[in-house]
Amino acid sequence: MKIYFRFYTHGINFISMIYKNDDRTRIIYRRTPESAAMVANTKRAMEITTALNRLTFSDTDEVRALFSQLIKKEVDEGFILIPPFYTAGGDEIRIGRNVFINQNCTFYDLGGLDIGDEVMIGPNVSIITTGHPIEPSQRRSITIGKPIVIGRNVWIAAGATIIGGVTVGENSVIAAGSVVTKDVPPNTLVGGNPAHIIRSIDDN
Repeated sequence: MKIYFRFYTHGINFISMIYKNDDRTRIIYRRTPESAAMVANTKRAMEITTALNRLTFSDTDEVRALFSQLIKKEVDEGFILIPPFYTAGGDEIRIGRNVFINQNCTFYDLGGLDIGDEVMIGPNVSIITTGHPIEPSQRRSITIGKPIVIGRNVWIAAGATIIGGVTVGENSVIAAGSVVTKDVPPNTLVGGNPAHIIRSIDDN
C-alpha cells in the first residue's frame, strides 16, 4: 500500500510516496541537507574508486585497503576484487568473509547493501539499491533507496542486475544477464528478465 503526502521546501511543491510497513525505505529530496550529504559522499566515493581503479589484480593488499576505506569497515584477507569497480557511495556496503567481486561491477548502496560470506559476483554485475519515482515531474526531485541483501554462498553471474528491495537467499544462483526484481528463495537458480525460478539447487 502506498501513502501519498504533499509538502513544500525551497518553494518546490513535492508529492511523494512512502511504502507502508517498509521502514527500511530511504527517501531523499533534492535541495535538502540529506541531498547535499549524498552528493558529498558520491564525490568521496569517486575519489577513492579512481585510485582503486588504477590498481591491478596483483595489487591485492592495496585493493583491500582502499575498499576498506571506501566502505569504512575493514575487509578480511579472503576478500578479492578485480578493478575497475564503481559506486555512488560505499559507506552503506557491508561485506562478509571470502567475497569475490569480478571486474567492472557497479554497486549503488544508498538503500543499504549486505553481502554475505562466500559470495561470488561475476563481471559487469550491477547491484542498484536506488531509483526515482515513475512520475516525470518527480524524477529529478526524489531519490529512493531500498535495501538489498545477498545471502551466504550466492553466485551472481556475469551481467546480472539486482534492483532495490530484493533479498537473495543463501546458496542461490543468479544466471548471467538476469534482472532480479523480486526476492529469490534460498537454494534456487533464477534467470531471465524479469528473473524467474528455473529450478531448485542441491548437492546431489
